[in-house]
Amino acid sequence: MNQAFIYNRTIRFCDTDAAGVVYFANGLSICHEAYEASLVASGIELKSFFRGGAIAVPITHASIDFFKPMFCGDRIVVSLVKTLLSPESFQIEYQLFFDIESVEKKAIAKALTKHVCIDPSTRKRFNLSQDLLKWLTI
Repeated sequence: MNQAFIYNRTIRFCDTDAAGVVYFANGLSICHEAYEASLVASGIELKSFFRGGAIAVPITHASIDFFKPMFCGDRIVVSLVKTLLSPESFQIEYQLFFDIESVEKKAIAKALTKHVCIDPSTRKRFNLSQDLLKWLTI
């Protein structure tokens, strides 16, 4: 298994709903921020990656479970673990914690996204790029 990538984040007011807790869709958005940060950390340039060149990597599944509420001002840690599923797909498991010391303890939320690589013109599955394969192994 790959080593977890750690992303630090402060919950902002715009992340919350009328009840003052993180809105469910924003929980997934925070996970996506961690995904983008892990790509950058591996040397992938986001502008070209998400521009839609030779490949596209859409999310085909997303889920999130919340175990404790998160409020504006909370400092959280997102632990991200990537797994190769096939030559053209991978998944990312996310665990959210209140701080780095609690990473080995119970998560406040867990999420999962599954991604598939496609040729954007034909919409058919396509093997992952060398950059993505490298990212998956670090």
